[in-house]
Amino acid sequence: QVQLVESGGGLVQAGGSLRLSCAASGGTFSSYVMAWFRQVPGKEREWVAGISSGGGTNYADSVKGRFTISRDNAKNTVYLQMNELKSEDTAVFYCAASTIQWPFSRRPQDFGSWGQGTQVTVSS
Repeated sequence: QVQLVESGGGLVQAGGSLRLSCAASGGTFSSYVMAWFRQVPGKEREWVAGISSGGGTNYADSVKGRFTISRDNAKNTVYLQMNELKSEDTAVFYCAASTIQWPFSRRPQDFGSWGQGTQVTVSS
């Protein structure tokens, strides 16, 4: 099972940008579907974006046009570039890995590996 470690969270003003990274180890990274989720206290974990093993991407409507997910299989790393951040983006962000290639899942229960999370706080 792949191990995941996120980094890059922090405090940013509304309208600013952050880039999250998620380093993977212990598995065949290139074969996994990777995704970013986020969670705020008292709410369910929300799927944000996903990228297939072949590089195809998909986004939640709330972040489409502002966030970009990418992967570097040579570095075993997936990224989330977040631009035009809003206060409602404040959350703990998690990266996750799934062996389910199709259909492209947005369900947390379909992802077997998770990072520890990184806090993103957007001040208005």
